[in-house]
Amino acid sequence: QLQASGGGLVQAGGSLRLSCVASGRTFSSYAMAWFRQAPGKEREFVVGINWSGDTTRYADPVKGRFTISRDNAKNTVYLQMNSLKPEETAVYYCAAGAYSLREKMYTYWGQGTQVTVSS
Repeated sequence: QLQASGGGLVQAGGSLRLSCVASGRTFSSYAMAWFRQAPGKEREFVVGINWSGDTTRYADPVKGRFTISRDNAKNTVYLQMNSLKPEETAVYYCAAGAYSLREKMYTYWGQGTQVTVSS
């Protein structure tokens, strides 16, 4: 089970830190990722990190502003989001599975946390 938290309302240019805690099993051997789904749009890949944390992949729109990290001892992955934009308002989901940009490669999904960026 994955539990995402940390979402909320922030002004444009602001920052949020999302967390995703895994429970029920050890996720240290899984890649982790964040996806997001804006209203009326398909869910999209944001960033992924491999099991050890030494390889990451960012979607172009978030490069340089978002940072993913993980603490396997705490079964937790983080997403630091800086310089947020209104168009990044979405439900953010964490996922665990094989290291990939593709949704279907991720087996486990959290319930999502709402991020709202006001202009």
